[in-house]
Amino acid sequence: MSEYKQSTEQIVEAIGGKENISAATHCVTRLRFALKDESKVNKNQLDSLDLVKGSFSTNGQFQVVIGQGTVDKVYNEMVEMTGIGQASKQEIKDAAAQNLNPLQRAIKTLADIFIPILPAIVTAGLLMGINNILTGPGIFYGDQSFIDVHTAWKDLADIINLIANTAFVFLPGLIGWSAVKRFGGNELLGIVLGLMLVHPALLNAWGYAEAVQEGTVPYWNLFGLEVQKIGYQGQVLPILIASYVLAKVESFLNKRVPDAFKLLIVAPITLLVTGFISFIAIGPMTFAVANALTEGLVAIFGNFAALGGLIYGGLYGLLVITGMHHTFLAVDIQLIGATGATFLWPMLALSNIAQGSAALAMMFATRDEKLKGLSFTSAISAFLGITEPAMFGVNLRFKYPFIAALIGSAIAGLFITMNKVKASSIGVGGLPGFLSIFPDNWGAFFLGMAIVLIVPFAATFTIAKVKK
Repeated sequence: MSEYKQSTEQIVEAIGGKENISAATHCVTRLRFALKDESKVNKNQLDSLDLVKGSFSTNGQFQVVIGQGTVDKVYNEMVEMTGIGQASKQEIKDAAAQNLNPLQRAIKTLADIFIPILPAIVTAGLLMGINNILTGPGIFYGDQSFIDVHTAWKDLADIINLIANTAFVFLPGLIGWSAVKRFGGNELLGIVLGLMLVHPALLNAWGYAEAVQEGTVPYWNLFGLEVQKIGYQGQVLPILIASYVLAKVESFLNKRVPDAFKLLIVAPITLLVTGFISFIAIGPMTFAVANALTEGLVAIFGNFAALGGLIYGGLYGLLVITGMHHTFLAVDIQLIGATGATFLWPMLALSNIAQGSAALAMMFATRDEKLKGLSFTSAISAFLGITEPAMFGVNLRFKYPFIAALIGSAIAGLFITMNKVKASSIGVGGLPGFLSIFPDNWGAFFLGMAIVLIVPFAATFTIAKVKK
């Protein structure tokens, strides 16, 4: 490992010395630091090192891109050199959280809840995309779908649809597991709580509006108190609040119940108390709030589509910098659960492509071999949905590629919202994103994709050549 000793020393020096490191770990390609004072980082010195492919700060962590296969060797060298103990990713997150303000901590909490369930949601989105291709009319045969012509494929498509929908049908179970775990409770109780809110014995949330009109909403009569007997399929807020309550009730009981009786008392009372509170108060109140927010958002984009697309499409890249984009993951899921589609996620997919296009332009414009390599790899990453390397390693570093990407994304956002492009699910936020788009919207989405491929690339390349 001695071949990395000098480079490791230079990295440590550039981030403010070992005294500035609270904790450090690494992932597949990056060193991750919780620093005491990020203002002590000499970013120009750091990015000039041959071993460093880029660096950026996000969610209280300072990350240095090294590369797969090399990063673990550099990390081990650094641990030996500085004497800092090896830390887990969770320990780094906890240490980095001390540098966050209340708003950032709230956003981080949402990210900690939704990111662990993202693989299930994205997988469901991709499978729903395959189902859309098989069942969408006009893709292969005029006004008929593939399964209309090839009927032997119909049951296969039906099974794919069932597998894809499972994550959304039992979404509160997934959120319950992740949220209760994040709030410090027993995640298995979180799963039970989430599944309780979508129990088959309850009126399905998607049939609630019709039941209200017909006057057929079922009720429990609790000694004179009428409680609506409805489920919360596709809802985000009810399970989030209920999970927090469950974790706090469980923690309260764990501190007071003797160990010998915990198995008999803590879990049953926790579920009973949280369940009653959820159906009596949390569910009805958050259900009304969530529906009001959904209707308000739909109304805004319905009446001011061009303005909404221009603003959200143009600002999404800035949301990524602040970490606030994680907040809109919950909004997308809520929209899909309440209306069956989201008009926000398609703009996310195009924003990612725009950042990749701007980074790719830098590869062709620069003569710096190191920057060429970083620009190419980060562009590929952005085209596949991961934009941080392109944004923090290339685009923000030179500023004008980032601005070019925002402009391209804004124009594309305006165009696709005016054409009412919607996604049936959350998928891979890049070039494969079309799989999550309703087939009827593919034409407009592909034109939006052309905009974010051409505009950021042309603008970045032109400015780079002018600046030489």
